[in-house]
Amino acid sequence: MFKNRKDAGEKLAQALERYRVENPLVLAIPRGGVEVGLQVSRSLGADCSLIIARKLPFPDNPEAGFGAIAENGSTFIFENAGYWLAGETIDQIKQEQIAEIERRVNALRGGNPLPDIAGRTVILIDDGIAMGSTMRACIELCRKRKAGKVVVAVPVAGRDVADSIAKEADELVVLEIPVHFRAVAQVYENWYDVSDEEVLDLLRERIREKELKEHEFDQSGPGT
Repeated sequence: MFKNRKDAGEKLAQALERYRVENPLVLAIPRGGVEVGLQVSRSLGADCSLIIARKLPFPDNPEAGFGAIAENGSTFIFENAGYWLAGETIDQIKQEQIAEIERRVNALRGGNPLPDIAGRTVILIDDGIAMGSTMRACIELCRKRKAGKVVVAVPVAGRDVADSIAKEADELVVLEIPVHFRAVAQVYENWYDVSDEEVLDLLRERIREKELKEHEFDQSGPGT
Protein backbone atom coordinates (compact mmCIF):
# COMPACT_ATOMS: atom_id res chain seq x y z
CA MET A 1 0.00 0.00 0.00
CA PHE A 2 1.02 3.59 -0.66
CA LYS A 3 -0.05 6.24 1.82
CA ASN A 4 -0.84 8.70 -0.96
CA ARG A 5 0.49 9.90 -4.31
CA LYS A 6 3.42 11.69 -2.65
CA ASP A 7 4.52 8.46 -1.00
CA ALA A 8 4.10 6.57 -4.27
CA GLY A 9 6.18 9.17 -6.09
CA GLU A 10 9.00 8.96 -3.56
CA LYS A 11 9.14 5.17 -3.85
CA LEU A 12 8.93 5.30 -7.63
CA ALA A 13 11.81 7.77 -7.69
CA GLN A 14 14.02 5.25 -5.87
CA ALA A 15 13.29 2.69 -8.57
CA LEU A 16 14.18 5.23 -11.27
CA GLU A 17 17.47 6.39 -9.78
CA ARG A 18 19.46 4.69 -12.54
CA TYR A 19 18.02 7.13 -15.10
CA ARG A 20 19.54 10.17 -13.38
CA VAL A 21 22.65 10.02 -15.55
CA GLU A 22 20.50 10.20 -18.71
CA ASN A 23 19.20 13.69 -17.88
CA PRO A 24 15.62 12.51 -18.36
CA LEU A 25 12.51 14.56 -18.98
CA VAL A 26 9.63 13.58 -16.71
CA LEU A 27 6.23 13.92 -18.35
CA ALA A 28 3.37 13.53 -15.87
CA ILE A 29 -0.19 12.77 -16.97
CA PRO A 30 -2.73 15.03 -15.21
CA ARG A 31 -4.30 15.02 -12.97
CA GLY A 32 -3.47 12.05 -10.79
CA GLY A 33 0.03 11.60 -12.17
CA VAL A 34 1.23 15.12 -11.39
CA GLU A 35 2.22 14.71 -7.74
CA VAL A 36 3.84 11.36 -8.52
CA GLY A 37 5.80 12.91 -11.38
CA LEU A 38 6.88 15.94 -9.38
CA GLN A 39 8.28 13.71 -6.64
CA VAL A 40 10.26 11.78 -9.24
CA SER A 41 11.60 14.92 -10.94
CA ARG A 42 12.52 16.42 -7.56
CA SER A 43 14.44 13.32 -6.52
CA LEU A 44 16.25 12.89 -9.85
CA GLY A 45 16.89 16.59 -10.38
CA ALA A 46 15.09 16.19 -13.70
CA ASP A 47 13.06 18.55 -15.86
CA CYS A 48 9.31 18.01 -15.60
CA SER A 49 6.29 18.97 -17.65
CA LEU A 50 2.72 17.80 -18.16
CA ILE A 51 1.62 15.67 -21.09
CA ILE A 52 -2.10 15.96 -21.75
CA ALA A 53 -4.17 12.99 -22.87
CA ARG A 54 -7.76 11.97 -22.34
CA LYS A 55 -9.64 8.72 -22.15
CA LEU A 56 -12.39 8.28 -24.75
CA PRO A 57 -15.37 7.38 -22.52
CA PHE A 58 -18.42 5.36 -23.37
CA PRO A 59 -21.51 7.61 -23.57
CA ASP A 60 -23.48 5.48 -21.09
CA ASN A 61 -20.51 4.66 -18.81
CA PRO A 62 -18.01 7.54 -18.54
CA GLU A 63 -15.82 5.63 -16.08
CA ALA A 64 -15.01 3.09 -18.79
CA GLY A 65 -13.29 3.90 -22.05
CA PHE A 66 -12.75 2.47 -25.53
CA GLY A 67 -9.48 4.32 -26.14
CA ALA A 68 -7.65 7.60 -25.58
CA ILE A 69 -6.29 10.61 -27.44
CA ALA A 70 -3.19 12.70 -26.72
CA GLU A 71 -2.68 16.41 -27.23
CA ASN A 72 -1.03 16.01 -30.65
CA GLY A 73 -3.92 13.88 -31.91
CA SER A 74 -2.18 10.54 -31.33
CA THR A 75 -5.00 8.09 -30.73
CA PHE A 76 -5.29 4.59 -29.35
CA ILE A 77 -8.58 2.75 -29.78
CA PHE A 78 -9.25 -0.83 -28.69
CA GLU A 79 -9.76 -3.10 -31.69
CA ASN A 80 -13.35 -4.03 -30.88
CA ALA A 81 -14.56 -0.44 -30.27
CA GLY A 82 -16.29 -0.52 -33.65
CA TYR A 83 -18.57 -3.28 -32.39
CA TRP A 84 -19.69 -1.13 -29.47
CA LEU A 85 -20.08 2.29 -31.06
CA ALA A 86 -20.89 3.80 -34.45
CA GLY A 87 -18.12 5.66 -36.24
CA GLU A 88 -19.86 9.02 -35.94
CA THR A 89 -20.28 8.48 -32.20
CA ILE A 90 -16.57 7.77 -31.84
CA ASP A 91 -15.74 10.92 -33.82
CA GLN A 92 -18.05 13.02 -31.65
CA ILE A 93 -16.48 11.71 -28.44
CA LYS A 94 -13.01 12.40 -29.84
CA GLN A 95 -13.96 16.01 -30.59
CA GLU A 96 -15.33 16.45 -27.07
CA GLN A 97 -12.08 15.17 -25.56
CA ILE A 98 -9.94 17.29 -27.91
CA ALA A 99 -11.77 20.32 -26.52
CA GLU A 100 -11.03 19.17 -22.95
CA ILE A 101 -7.38 18.59 -23.86
CA GLU A 102 -7.16 22.14 -25.17
CA ARG A 103 -8.73 23.43 -21.96
CA ARG A 104 -6.22 21.51 -19.85
CA VAL A 105 -3.24 22.65 -21.92
CA ASN A 106 -4.34 26.23 -21.28
CA ALA A 107 -5.36 25.78 -17.64
CA LEU A 108 -2.58 23.49 -16.42
CA ARG A 109 0.32 24.29 -18.73
CA GLY A 110 -0.44 27.94 -19.39
CA GLY A 111 -0.95 27.24 -23.08
CA ASN A 112 2.74 26.43 -23.45
CA PRO A 113 3.88 23.68 -25.85
CA LEU A 114 5.49 20.48 -24.70
CA PRO A 115 9.26 20.71 -24.28
CA ASP A 116 11.34 19.37 -27.17
CA ILE A 117 11.72 15.65 -26.52
CA ALA A 118 13.66 14.63 -29.63
CA GLY A 119 16.55 12.39 -28.66
CA ARG A 120 15.79 12.57 -24.93
CA THR A 121 14.99 9.89 -22.40
CA VAL A 122 11.35 10.54 -21.51
CA ILE A 123 9.81 9.09 -18.35
CA LEU A 124 6.02 8.93 -18.67
CA ILE A 125 4.37 8.90 -15.25
CA ASP A 126 0.85 8.36 -13.97
CA ASP A 127 -0.47 7.31 -10.58
CA GLY A 128 -1.26 3.89 -12.03
CA ILE A 129 -2.43 2.13 -15.17
CA ALA A 130 -5.92 0.68 -15.39
CA MET A 131 -6.84 -0.09 -19.01
CA GLY A 132 -3.71 1.53 -20.42
CA SER A 133 -5.26 3.48 -23.29
CA THR A 134 -4.13 6.90 -22.05
CA MET A 135 -0.56 5.71 -21.57
CA ARG A 136 -0.52 4.13 -25.03
CA ALA A 137 -1.63 7.42 -26.62
CA CYS A 138 1.19 9.20 -24.75
CA ILE A 139 3.73 6.64 -25.92
CA GLU A 140 2.60 7.22 -29.50
CA LEU A 141 3.02 10.99 -29.04
CA CYS A 142 6.59 10.45 -27.80
CA ARG A 143 7.38 8.22 -30.77
CA LYS A 144 6.10 10.84 -33.19
CA ARG A 145 8.19 13.49 -31.44
CA LYS A 146 11.29 11.28 -31.85
CA ALA A 147 12.03 10.64 -28.17
CA GLY A 148 15.35 8.84 -27.71
CA LYS A 149 13.91 6.43 -25.13
CA VAL A 150 10.41 6.07 -23.69
CA VAL A 151 10.25 4.80 -20.12
CA VAL A 152 6.83 4.18 -18.56
CA ALA A 153 6.90 4.36 -14.76
CA VAL A 154 3.91 3.88 -12.47
CA PRO A 155 3.26 2.73 -8.91
CA VAL A 156 0.71 0.07 -9.93
CA ALA A 157 -0.72 -1.79 -12.91
CA GLY A 158 -2.47 -5.06 -13.67
CA ARG A 159 -0.42 -7.92 -15.11
CA ASP A 160 -2.04 -8.01 -18.56
CA VAL A 161 -1.84 -4.28 -19.18
CA ALA A 162 1.72 -4.17 -17.83
CA ASP A 163 2.74 -6.85 -20.32
CA SER A 164 1.07 -4.93 -23.16
CA ILE A 165 2.68 -1.60 -22.23
CA ALA A 166 6.09 -3.27 -21.89
CA LYS A 167 5.90 -4.21 -25.57
CA GLU A 168 5.26 -0.60 -26.62
CA ALA A 169 7.62 1.31 -24.31
CA ASP A 170 11.39 0.89 -24.33
CA GLU A 171 11.34 0.17 -20.61
CA LEU A 172 8.64 -0.29 -17.97
CA VAL A 173 8.91 0.27 -14.21
CA VAL A 174 5.96 -0.85 -12.06
CA LEU A 175 6.23 -1.07 -8.29
CA GLU A 176 3.14 -3.18 -7.60
CA ILE A 177 1.34 -5.70 -9.83
CA PRO A 178 -1.48 -7.08 -7.64
CA VAL A 179 -2.62 -10.63 -8.28
CA HIS A 180 -6.23 -9.47 -8.16
CA PHE A 181 -6.12 -6.04 -9.78
CA ARG A 182 -9.42 -4.14 -9.77
CA ALA A 183 -8.51 -0.46 -9.80
CA VAL A 184 -5.57 1.88 -9.28
CA ALA A 185 -7.15 3.13 -6.03
CA GLN A 186 -6.82 -0.26 -4.33
CA VAL A 187 -3.12 0.30 -3.49
CA TYR A 188 -3.60 3.79 -2.01
CA GLU A 189 -4.67 4.42 1.58
CA ASN A 190 -5.68 7.97 0.69
CA TRP A 191 -7.24 8.16 -2.77
CA TYR A 192 -9.31 10.96 -4.26
CA ASP A 193 -9.89 12.75 -7.55
CA VAL A 194 -7.39 15.56 -8.02
CA SER A 195 -8.67 19.01 -9.03
CA ASP A 196 -7.15 21.51 -11.46
CA GLU A 197 -6.43 23.83 -8.55
CA GLU A 198 -4.46 21.17 -6.66
CA VAL A 199 -2.38 20.52 -9.78
CA LEU A 200 -1.65 24.24 -10.09
CA ASP A 201 -0.76 24.44 -6.39
CA LEU A 202 1.70 21.54 -6.79
CA LEU A 203 3.29 23.20 -9.83
CA ARG A 204 3.59 26.55 -8.04
CA GLU A 205 5.23 24.85 -5.06
CA ARG A 206 7.75 23.18 -7.37
CA ILE A 207 8.57 26.52 -9.03
CA ARG A 208 9.10 28.14 -5.61
CA GLU A 209 11.43 25.31 -4.58
CA LYS A 210 13.54 25.73 -7.72
CA GLU A 211 13.69 29.50 -7.31
CA LEU A 212 14.78 29.11 -3.67
CA LYS A 213 17.54 26.68 -4.64
CA GLU A 214 18.75 29.01 -7.37
CA HIS A 215 18.76 31.91 -4.91
CA GLU A 216 20.73 29.89 -2.35
CA PHE A 217 23.22 28.91 -5.06
CA ASP A 218 23.63 32.54 -6.12
CA GLN A 219 24.18 33.58 -2.51
CA SER A 220 26.72 30.89 -1.69
CA GLY A 221 28.49 30.82 -5.04
CA PRO A 222 29.62 27.73 -6.98
CA GLY A 223 32.92 27.43 -5.11
CA THR A 224 31.51 27.04 -1.59
